Amino acid sequence: MKHIHTNVTLGKHKKRLFLLYLPVLLLILFFLFAGAFLPIHQSPQPKDTIIILSGGEGRMEEGTILYNKGFAPYVMLSNSKEGISKHGDMLQTALALGIPESSILTENQARSTYQNAKFSLPIMKQHGFTSAIVVSSDFHMRRVKFIFDHVYKDSGIKLTYVGADSGYNARYWWSDSHSRETTFNEYIKMIGNAFGYNGPEAKSLLREIKQWLH
Repeated sequence: MKHIHTNVTLGKHKKRLFLLYLPVLLLILFFLFAGAFLPIHQSPQPKDTIIILSGGEGRMEEGTILYNKGFAPYVMLSNSKEGISKHGDMLQTALALGIPESSILTENQARSTYQNAKFSLPIMKQHGFTSAIVVSSDFHMRRVKFIFDHVYKDSGIKLTYVGADSGYNARYWWSDSHSRETTFNEYIKMIGNAFGYNGPEAKSLLREIKQWLH
């Protein structure tokens, strides 16, 4: 009986140790892989159009490369009036990079990732497109996929996600201030999106959390 009691006690002790160290283990795993989880770069396949989201550097260049390689006959610029380069806004930059105006579709209302998806979908339907390559910054792609998959869920439109190199250090995201802040921002926004905060609401939530932390 004493031997059985000892085994039960040891079992309970191991269980307590496991429950004690599990949060620590999860924090370590998050620390190691938080950056690597964010980028998505799927192999591009021929599609009807390339949707390029406004914002970070390299997105337009990546979209132009895909267009020049013949992966799609059109590019759609989401929030095309946003200034992104020395050439000016997205449309001006696309033209400067050699994309013919006849191949460019524009959307000018989006002010967030959610709105990129929401306002690009009617244009896709209007032109009868059934597939697209979605291009944004590498660190942004996990959230882009989450949002676009949700908005496009019942559309029958097939999407491929290609991330543009932004200089984000996914493997050692903690090693420089830019990558640390980018990682923090993306996870806060992703959590906000998961709880229904989108567009300006998500950005407002991020600002409030940053103020609280400071």
